Amino acid sequence: MTQFISAYDSLAEFMAGLDPVKVLAFHAPQALQNRVEELLDKKQEIGLSEEEQSEMDHYLIYEHIVRLAKSRARLQLSKVSA
Repeated sequence: MTQFISAYDSLAEFMAGLDPVKVLAFHAPQALQNRVEELLDKKQEIGLSEEEQSEMDHYLIYEHIVRLAKSRARLQLSKVSA
């Protein structure tokens, strides 16, 4: 798992370096947000199939990478402001 975390960090660093302001403004498309909410509701009500759980896991990785990128973008912008 550590190798994956390092890969996620590298990707987030790359994304943040492209344009920190745009990275901070980024939000997942509404359709994606709706799908995640649908899966979360289903998980609480009746549980997810193996395929749905895998889909959810991918969304969580996606969210993790975006959060890392936004964190790094904030850091880059704070260095520029200082």
